[in-house]
Amino acid sequence: MIIGGSKERVISNIKQALFDGDLNRKVEEGDAALSAEQEAKLVSRFFAARKKIGYKMKHRAMQKMNDAQAKAYDKLIRVEGLENLKGLKEPRFIITSNHFNPLDNLCVKKMTKKAYGKEPYIVIQASNLAAGGVIGELFNYLNHIPVSKSTHYIRGEFIDHMRETLDAGYPILIYPEEEMWFNYRKPRTNKRGAFYFAAELNVPVLPCFVEILDTDRPDNDEFFESEYIIHILEPIYPDPAKSVRANSIEMAAKDYELKKAAYEKAYGKKLNYVFEDSDIANYRKKIN
Repeated sequence: MIIGGSKERVISNIKQALFDGDLNRKVEEGDAALSAEQEAKLVSRFFAARKKIGYKMKHRAMQKMNDAQAKAYDKLIRVEGLENLKGLKEPRFIITSNHFNPLDNLCVKKMTKKAYGKEPYIVIQASNLAAGGVIGELFNYLNHIPVSKSTHYIRGEFIDHMRETLDAGYPILIYPEEEMWFNYRKPRTNKRGAFYFAAELNVPVLPCFVEILDTDRPDNDEFFESEYIIHILEPIYPDPAKSVRANSIEMAAKDYELKKAAYEKAYGKKLNYVFEDSDIANYRKKIN
C-alpha cells in the first residue's frame, strides 16, 4: 500500500511532531493548502456533480477501480472481532480507525462488506478534492463526505449529509486522528469531531484498530510489503442523559482507551510516544 514518492521526509516530520508532543500534526509533504473560500467552492462542486448526468458513469468507473484495489489487497487483510457487531444489527453507526495509509480504508471496507455487504462512506478533508490525477478522481467520485473549515457548513449541510447517509443504511468512517502518519503503528489521540457527530445524531461509534504486520517481501526501495489485521472493538454508545458535548468528550476518551489496549495486546508492549524505528512499519532503511 505504497502511494507517492519517498517517505523519508514524512518520517522526519513524524519524529519532530512526537518530540513536540503534537500527535495530530500534518506530516505529509505537498498537500494542498486552501482557504476556507476555496474549500467551500470544492465542496459545492462536489455535491453539484452528483446531480449531473455523467456522474453515475464516472462513479461506476471509479468504483470498479476501487474494487480492483480491494481484490488485490484482500489476501493481505484479516478481520478479527466480528462478535463485537452482535448488537449492531443495522450498519447505522460511525466507524473510527487509526490512519496510516491512503488505502487503509480497504481494511474497514473489507470488514463492513463481510458483516453487512456494503462499504462505508468516508469523511475526507475538502482539500483532498483538489488532488490531481487518478487520486483526485477517486476522491471526487467515490462515496465520500467532504468536511471543510466552515463551522456553518459542519453544523448544517455536513450533518445533514451524514444523517441521510446513515438513514440510507450506510456506516460512515471518520479518522479522529485527523492527519495520516504513514505506516505509523501507534494509535494517536482523538479529535472530538467524530464523537460530537455520533452524539448529535444519536448513533454508536464502532472503534477499530488496524495492526500492521511485518513481512520480508519488498514493496519498493523504502518499504517491505505490509499485512494487516483489523480489530473490531466494542461499540461505544452516547448516553441520552448527557449533553452532546459531555458525550463527545467521554466517547473520545473511551475510543482512545480501547485502541490503546488493542495496540498493547497486538504488539505486546505499553503504548508511549517516544519514537522508535519500529514505530514505522516495514521501513527498509535506517532512520536518522
